[in-house]
Amino acid sequence: MDRFSEYRIMWVLVFFDLPTETKKDRKNAADFRKRLIKDGFNMFQFSIYVRHCPSMENADVHINRVKKSLPEYGHVGIMSITDRQFGNIELFVGKKAESTPQISQQLELF
Repeated sequence: MDRFSEYRIMWVLVFFDLPTETKKDRKNAADFRKRLIKDGFNMFQFSIYVRHCPSMENADVHINRVKKSLPEYGHVGIMSITDRQFGNIELFVGKKAESTPQISQQLELF
């Protein structure tokens, strides 16, 4: 099987809606976002972060990290899709179509 198949490469999307009423809530929400960024996720929209993964096995590692850092309150969703599916996303700014984000190139040492 091709190691760089668009059906093997995965994207992990994390969607969240966290409470921000108190100072502690805001800190918990900020800490959760910081942990996502530290683990290589990029902001796609305000409460949607994405991460490119070379395989489902690698995606599982990052999904487990997200699960371990879930805040006490709020809603978090995690979804994995193939690179092929991600490539079919249609993005718009107002009514104007926008190109999909560029895939970051990752160095593989094996």
